[in-house]
Amino acid sequence: MRHKIGYKKLNRTSEHRKALIKNMLNSLIKYEQLTTTLPKAKVLKPQADKIITLGKKNNLQNSRTLVSKLQDIKSANKVKKTLAKRYESRKGGYTRIVKAGYRYGDNAPLAIIEFVDRDVEAKRVDKKKDIKKNPEEKKTVPA
Repeated sequence: MRHKIGYKKLNRTSEHRKALIKNMLNSLIKYEQLTTTLPKAKVLKPQADKIITLGKKNNLQNSRTLVSKLQDIKSANKVKKTLAKRYESRKGGYTRIVKAGYRYGDNAPLAIIEFVDRDVEAKRVDKKKDIKKNPEEKKTVPA
């Protein structure tokens, strides 16, 4: 029986666990896909679903709760403006977990957690775009 066992400890202190979940939530919201270990993904899934549900109810209290839980205004705005509109008609199950084999170093089970109807371009948020150079433009090297 699982009496009085409310969450997975993930072999961490409570402060470390809370910071880990908060950082993973922010990354999941920013990139809309995250590769992590299977136990971490299973802990993250209900938290992410609760965050999306909070963002769908548009009032001041929920906005403040979002900023408080995420500690990031950009992520909170993305939840309210983008993700809440995307999942307006869906009543739950905003994320999915896909098993992705085992990690090379320690054979830990890996998983990909992602939003159901994710934006594929969100993975490239931080990557710099390649500047296409004209073939006619040649740099001259001073001798």
